[in-house]
Amino acid sequence: MGTDTATTRGFTGVVDSNRPRYPTLKDRQRALRDGFSPALALRTHRALSWLNRAEQELEDQDARFVFLWIAFNAAYANEINDRRDFSERRLLVGFMNRLIDSDASNLLYDMIWRRYPQSIRLLIDNHFVFQPFWDHVNGRRTESEWREMFAKSKSSAHRALGKMDTKKVFVVTFDRLYTLRNQLVHGGSTWNSSVNRSQVTDGAQILGDIVPIVIHLMMENPNQLWGDPCYPVVE
Repeated sequence: MGTDTATTRGFTGVVDSNRPRYPTLKDRQRALRDGFSPALALRTHRALSWLNRAEQELEDQDARFVFLWIAFNAAYANEINDRRDFSERRLLVGFMNRLIDSDASNLLYDMIWRRYPQSIRLLIDNHFVFQPFWDHVNGRRTESEWREMFAKSKSSAHRALGKMDTKKVFVVTFDRLYTLRNQLVHGGSTWNSSVNRSQVTDGAQILGDIVPIVIHLMMENPNQLWGDPCYPVVE
């Protein structure tokens, strides 16, 4: 697939997961920020600060995952007048659809299909990051219910993998990562636990590549509707 120069300009070094992406993105942000709306300027500034912190965590994968999720959250979270009408997952889906629609150079496509098809497949097939499984453990669903839901989810995801449906795979991947995020942030797992190392390590690696692309796409598409941040700066 071709590469759009306007979209990939300033992206050298960001796709290279063997070195920090923050310095390249921060330089790009300084060059573009005068053309940003106040909301986008604040979002990218905050997201980059947390990406910088995440990239300093070379050994602690739990901390790296949490910092990366905060960076991602800083980028996408919107102010909603009545949050009872909007689930966080719906906000995520809408944001990811806008990202993919803005990705003229298929950076997310290349990342998913060239770098992580196996890691994403393993994440999709891992019932420990499937929320209905935990609903069953906590007595809110029967075993047959969560197993049926898991089978349908995997089948749908595998069809999307077979069709190389980036949007669908992206949404399912983040649905699993969101459950992992809840386990960590809400104290549902032990720090450095051996029982969840594979999903935490894979999740941190995947987020570590997705978040820089997310920030890059937002900066290169400043006229897209990214929304207002939940907590604006108040003097």
